[in-house]
Amino acid sequence: QTFPHITVCFIFLAFVYVLTVLLNAVVIYVITVNHCLHTPKFLAVVNLAVTDLILNTCIIPSMIKIFLIKDNFVPFNLCLVQIYVYYAFGTLESFALAILAYDRLIAICFPLRQNSINTLRSMSYIVCLTWCLTLGVIGFAVGIMTRLSFCNSLNVFSYFCDYAPVFRLACNDYTMQWSVASLLTFLNLVGPFAFIFLSYVSILVTVFRMKSIDNRVKALATCAEHLILVAVFYIPVITIFTIGFYLRLIDPDQRRVLSLSLASCIPPCINPMVYSLKTKEIKNRALALVRKNQIGQDQHKQKCRP
Repeated sequence: QTFPHITVCFIFLAFVYVLTVLLNAVVIYVITVNHCLHTPKFLAVVNLAVTDLILNTCIIPSMIKIFLIKDNFVPFNLCLVQIYVYYAFGTLESFALAILAYDRLIAICFPLRQNSINTLRSMSYIVCLTWCLTLGVIGFAVGIMTRLSFCNSLNVFSYFCDYAPVFRLACNDYTMQWSVASLLTFLNLVGPFAFIFLSYVSILVTVFRMKSIDNRVKALATCAEHLILVAVFYIPVITIFTIGFYLRLIDPDQRRVLSLSLASCIPPCINPMVYSLKTKEIKNRALALVRKNQIGQDQHKQKCRP
């Protein structure tokens, strides 16, 4: 409310949300209906698309309701649900990028053994493991919020039910919640990022050992889209939390708006455009579906003519 033109920001985010839903839905549909795309790589892509879709659905519609309709009341239990979904799928987003890095690592560093190491079953196990681990750990973090008592202010100073702004309203000691939040933020962001970094160190070592320059360029080209996704997701998060949260060099309201747009809502919209829809297999299948629909509409119009 301290920003005079904040409504414009949320109209923009409404556009971002519609684009997120459409693009990720197309990616999920194209991969699901085409059996030739049922491979470990595209299972990882679907995992990222589902995570993006749920992550933005968790926060953008509720923010539009708050800032455009001026309805800023949320029941306590629903607030906990939003905290759980946001942090669970924000964590899954981080792990999804690490899984895509794993796919690139196997494809480039172990090309002859790729089909035996990175199978559809093993990728399914990895995805299921990250989901079970994340949902369980975030469930514990949100569960300990029920131990707090709220007897003073009930105004959450954020654009959604955020973990820290909520537990800071408690009357009793919230040291445990603060410790869990700090530990999980470190593990869920730094852990996958460290894995991605080490994966690309191994990839670069393998690439520069290749004798053919063409093979080097092709190998690095397959990693370009993934590196863009990693940069789009991690750079805003690390910058905002380091400069704004810990060093306190950014105004809290500005930090919330920046984390809202750059770190939370924009990456799920950009991911399908940069990675999925630029991937040759998905792009060709999506174009084939569009042509098929156009042919079907033309045939229907011809049948309807007298």
